[in-house]
Amino acid sequence: MSARHGTDRATGAPIVDGKAEAITELMLEVAQCFFRIRALGQKTGLITSWGGGAFGFMRSLALLGPLTVPQIAQMRPTSRQRMQRLADELAAEGLVEFIDNPKHRRSKLVQLTRKGAARHSELNAQLLAIASTMGVALDEADIRKTAEVVRQLSDDVKVRSEQLS
Repeated sequence: MSARHGTDRATGAPIVDGKAEAITELMLEVAQCFFRIRALGQKTGLITSWGGGAFGFMRSLALLGPLTVPQIAQMRPTSRQRMQRLADELAAEGLVEFIDNPKHRRSKLVQLTRKGAARHSELNAQLLAIASTMGVALDEADIRKTAEVVRQLSDDVKVRSEQLS
């Protein structure tokens, strides 16, 4: 087999080359890293015990302003129901509130409360403190390039996933 993409004409099997193997290794490493990040997040409060991303949810609201639960769910590979559960949990803690949506009577907007904005700032500072002690052997340019590569791979996976829906 040659080092090209596609399928072998004789067998119909995918042709695997060095790049495909490297992407596979990267995806598996990212998955393993994700599970480690999730475990750390649960221990530090950045992620709720049942797996919901409280910090990510609040970060979206801090960066983008009030959003509907469906809008937040569309930004993540998760269901609207899961995001509704997280929104309700955060509202019960006084971190977010539901407000009227001028564009849609039935779909309320979710926004951070003052308490929620303060909690987001605390969690962000905590995340930055953790991150400042990681990757000591890496330089900033390598880290930024890796983030861009992972972002591009993630976008590709998203497009492929949507094509299968």
